[in-house]
Amino acid sequence: MTTAILVVMCVMVGALELYASKQSRDQQRAFVRRIDELNEQVTKQNSVLVTVGEQLTAELSKVKREVLPALDSRLRHNTDRVEELATVVHHADEFVRAQAGRLHELEQQRVTLAALRRKLGEVETSVRTVTATGAATMEGKVDTALDRLTDLERSGAEILELQRTLTRTLEDVEDVVAELLQFTEGSLDDAVTTALTGHRGNGGAAVTATGRLWTRDAPLEDILTEVYERSVLAGRLEIRFRTVEGPDGTAPGSPERRRYFLGGQHSDDLAGAFTAVLISTGADLPRNGGPGGLSREPGGALPQRVSPVRPPEDEVALKALLRTLYESGGAVAQIGPLMAVRTRDELLCAILTPAQSLELESDEVFWDPSAAAERLRRLPSHQLWDLTVWGANP
Repeated sequence: MTTAILVVMCVMVGALELYASKQSRDQQRAFVRRIDELNEQVTKQNSVLVTVGEQLTAELSKVKREVLPALDSRLRHNTDRVEELATVVHHADEFVRAQAGRLHELEQQRVTLAALRRKLGEVETSVRTVTATGAATMEGKVDTALDRLTDLERSGAEILELQRTLTRTLEDVEDVVAELLQFTEGSLDDAVTTALTGHRGNGGAAVTATGRLWTRDAPLEDILTEVYERSVLAGRLEIRFRTVEGPDGTAPGSPERRRYFLGGQHSDDLAGAFTAVLISTGADLPRNGGPGGLSREPGGALPQRVSPVRPPEDEVALKALLRTLYESGGAVAQIGPLMAVRTRDELLCAILTPAQSLELESDEVFWDPSAAAERLRRLPSHQLWDLTVWGANP
């Protein structure tokens, strides 16, 4: 019996050893397969890393070979332009100082001429006491001298007026040069950002819209210009630079044509914003003798202790511009796609497409309110707003 038990136990021990050895071999094979798979993955990843490294090396070589030299050349070119503009500003400043000195000298000469004229008047008074023949001769000389002094004073006044005009012109030139310098610096910064990062920088550095302003009312010109520029800034636009000229260049005494180059907003965004404001303005028109759709009488529709909604700043500024245009006897204002025309009888506003704006510019109707109003009347109804009644009802 004992022998049988020992034999059975030996058999069981042998079976367990065989099973354990089989499990060990299976685990060893699985471990070897896993190691082979990991080696294969590492090999593939090494190949990918080598490929990426070669691509990066090629890109860096291309940047060093093409982008950096071009960027350096552009930087040098823009630096030269900035230095040239700075030189122009310096020369203009020196010229203004020289003209100021000349103006001071002319003022002194004018004072001297006035004193000389008084002295000659005294001489004329004393000469009247001499004999008739001598007096007649002396009076002729005195009259000639007085006429000469009058001519000199008139010439001096004309020179002073020319000096003042020249000073104002130089100040305008300085403003334009300063704006051009600012625009050049913004363009240079945008170019550097684009070259280094691969995408455009701040879009406000580019000119995205144009503006125009003209009025035949000289007393309202300064006020209208201030209201126009305030409306531009309220619309989150930036005036990159501006030009001022007469209808035939810069003829003195003629209505000034003001051109604005604006940035900060795209034309499509401006068209949507202006359309919303014009729709709101059209809704304010009175109907049947009462207030319009968006206007409320005090104590009427709004509950107590509820304040009316304050309109946005850009809407307030644009409506102020339209009110000022209505007070004018003839004016044209453009801010990007928005064009407002005031004739003697009506106030029209329109939202133009780029093609329509280019067509009007080609036909040169921006500076003629009557022609501009006639062209706006041909636009589709959804682009045109007649705000004459709105302007007549403050």
